Amino acid sequence: MTKRYSIPLILVLLATAIAMGASAAQTTAKWTTEGVLEMMDKSAKDFRSLTADIENVKYTAVVQDKSTETGQIWVRHDQKMRIEFTKPEARTILRTGDSLFLYNPKLNRVEEYDLGKNRAMVDQYIRLGFGTKSEDLKKSYLVTVTGEEQLDNRKAIVVELTPKADQVRSQITRIQMWIDEASWLPIQQKIYETGSGDYILFHYTGMMKNLKINDSRFKQDWPKNASHEKPHG
Repeated sequence: MTKRYSIPLILVLLATAIAMGASAAQTTAKWTTEGVLEMMDKSAKDFRSLTADIENVKYTAVVQDKSTETGQIWVRHDQKMRIEFTKPEARTILRTGDSLFLYNPKLNRVEEYDLGKNRAMVDQYIRLGFGTKSEDLKKSYLVTVTGEEQLDNRKAIVVELTPKADQVRSQITRIQMWIDEASWLPIQQKIYETGSGDYILFHYTGMMKNLKINDSRFKQDWPKNASHEKPHG
């Protein structure tokens, strides 16, 4: 994994993955945009947690290269999130409140980022999955239900979000979501980066909603002798 994302781009992409997964968890097969938004209002009210296996594919257009990593994700409604990538190399991404930690066990190094001035943009995505009202969603995105596709041998509703804010559009042009019509859980998101042809694709399997996730899952549990850095975004 030689490519590094700028901060706040990595924050936006990670938060988007979590938020999209939670917000669309229980939509129904109403094919109007308003119908989908109404169901998102209802489904977001009881969201407490989300767990899943995750595959992250990064496509770089200029060299026509795809890199893939796999692992697990845990997210809770109280601004806590952990991703444990295990292949091809281990790394941990942990968010607790205003802090984002990236731990690389191979280097035994932790990078800590303060969300700071980027908090509002990150939380714009996080809130999509945790009780966002449809009126707030429509303030941030142009929302379109584009149809139905087969994915993982399942029927999936395809929803497209186009950011309205210039700050967000400077990094992301649009987001596609595939929503499983049997479980009403998302099974894939595709995030298109601005001006490059690059994209990030998140694919979920074994997703479960509202399981109890202990506080210990969100502890800074790397070795005490790990080097600690606070890079500038």
